[in-house]
Amino acid sequence: MIELPSMPSFRLDGMKALVTGASSGIGLGCAVALAEAGAHVTLSARNANKLSKAVDAIQERKLNAEALVLDITKINLTQKTILKNGPFDILVNSAGLGRHSPSQDTSVEDFDEVMSVNLRGAYFVTQAVAKGLIKNKKPGSLINISSQMGHVGGIDRAVYSASKHAVEGFTKAMAIEWGPYQIRVNTICPTFIRTPLTQSTFDNPERRKWIKEKIKLDRIGEVEDIMGAAVFLASEASKMITGSALMVDGGWTAD
Repeated sequence: MIELPSMPSFRLDGMKALVTGASSGIGLGCAVALAEAGAHVTLSARNANKLSKAVDAIQERKLNAEALVLDITKINLTQKTILKNGPFDILVNSAGLGRHSPSQDTSVEDFDEVMSVNLRGAYFVTQAVAKGLIKNKKPGSLINISSQMGHVGGIDRAVYSASKHAVEGFTKAMAIEWGPYQIRVNTICPTFIRTPLTQSTFDNPERRKWIKEKIKLDRIGEVEDIMGAAVFLASEASKMITGSALMVDGGWTAD
């Protein structure tokens, strides 16, 4: 008689998840995915009105969701709020910002603004969620939405790419430190995903041609392409994965 292995569950029932940047785009997609997998999802963003509409839409599907207005650039307040409302079993750090221009035209203001959200904010949100888990002696899965640009460079993307390379770095270091607590830390690295924030890039014929040439699957990424990756990394199905980057880039970085 052969003893067969059991498939780990992709379900997230009974878990609490925090998704930053959740009022639209990739963040909203991840929040929906986690809720559909059974998690109670706290959606956070700066825009209270958009956030409320997103939560209402998820609740209309009879899924568990609530809103938490957060500006992750306000570190102390954000950390206190997270600790107060946690502990969260799952984090999807999706709040992000792009200020794209040729490197020689980068302003100090644009550089600081991108780093304040993409690096500084993401770092301390991840820290706060981990602190709550460690304090309560709970395992967890922390997912940072990085980018293919965290592994390569791109036209007009020096600052954005720098911020995402840094996210990849702190994710690996945190994974090493928090592994003994059974806290996993990984990144999801999307290619260009069709969202309101990327529409101007797709509207540029030269940029669209460049994107289509680099994506081996010969299509633009959609928010739905990220949702399964988020559930996988959040669930027991990925319980031996930490310090890794899950590329959802249509083969962009395969060259």
